[in-house]
Amino acid sequence: MSKLRIALTTGDVDGIGFEVTAKALHHLGPQKGVQFLLWRPDGASQKYLKLIDQKFERITVDDLFQALEIEGPYLIDIASDLAPAKWVELSAKACLKKEIHALATAPLSKTSIKAAGFKDLGHTDILKRLSRAKHVHMGFVGEKFNVVLATAHLPVKEITKHLSFSVLAEALINANELRKKLPTAQAKKPIGVLGLNPHAGEAGLIGQEELLFFPELVSFAKEKKIPFEGPLVPDAAFFPENWKKYSVYLSLYHDQGLIPFKMIHGQDSGVHMTLGIPFVRTSVDHGTAKDIFGKNKANPHSMIDAVRWAVKLARL
Repeated sequence: MSKLRIALTTGDVDGIGFEVTAKALHHLGPQKGVQFLLWRPDGASQKYLKLIDQKFERITVDDLFQALEIEGPYLIDIASDLAPAKWVELSAKACLKKEIHALATAPLSKTSIKAAGFKDLGHTDILKRLSRAKHVHMGFVGEKFNVVLATAHLPVKEITKHLSFSVLAEALINANELRKKLPTAQAKKPIGVLGLNPHAGEAGLIGQEELLFFPELVSFAKEKKIPFEGPLVPDAAFFPENWKKYSVYLSLYHDQGLIPFKMIHGQDSGVHMTLGIPFVRTSVDHGTAKDIFGKNKANPHSMIDAVRWAVKLARL
């Protein structure tokens, strides 16, 4: 088949995932050389299906096997009674077999994943398990700046236990892979690696982590020809005047990077990417927003960006 297949999973059935995906598809319309495979619940809102139908010729099937059999200029609509976490798992397996070329996901709650019988904590854990990738990181691309997280969902008291030179080195490698996919002018800029402690440790006066990790990281980056600066002082790194200095910020823990990213970008832009797996996965950078489910209030901009990036990266 000549077309690229992009799978779209719409997340929790009582969240905003289907709404933002339908709005994103309506906004973007058909993409040249691309076939979208849309996972959604069997009882999804007819209002949003009609919105999709304004731009696409839609064929509805029951499962992924049937979807993969269909060629032509259609959006393949998979009306499924499976758990949404299973949509992600089946799509990822198809990506590994190169039957699907990219995966873009709407928000999926940890409770929904658990209810499906999975032990994974989130999308990232599902994809890491299936791909057997050793070093997987969350990356976030925004209009103002980009962030990669060196560690994932950890209790704050356990962060230092999970940090080491090797952890930072692997995160730097994945951050560099993201850097190389950015527009040329942006890709020429170094990666800014944040310190862990206030004032980036103040030369050891406020913590030793910067002294332990960064000298070796400098040598490693030089050997691998990865441009980076750091440790950056965390409370000043995200000042607006610094956004254009770096291609990517590498933050050492979840909230260190995501609090500033989400405060600046909100739901108007921002794409989550899974780095280190052998296929393309993008996602919205927000949650299920169940409080506005069914109210037609959800902002689709992050999903629009997620679909755009999935298409762009699949074409590389």
